[in-house]
Amino acid sequence: MTKHNCETCRFRATYDRNADSFLGKLWRWHIGWCPGWKRYMTSLPEEKRTELAQTYELETYRHVK
Repeated sequence: MTKHNCETCRFRATYDRNADSFLGKLWRWHIGWCPGWKRYMTSLPEEKRTELAQTYELETYRHVK
């Protein structure tokens, strides 16, 4: 599996620390259309993908194979 920057993204870390911050909200909006995030999510094993989908409330990725 290719290492994605999504794993170490500073904006994602900001969201994880404070989802209500401006940068946290910007990151959450960004992952809705980011092609890199989509590739990252679909490259993950189903268990990890489902866990992240629940953490970030992403219905789209809860059942993607």
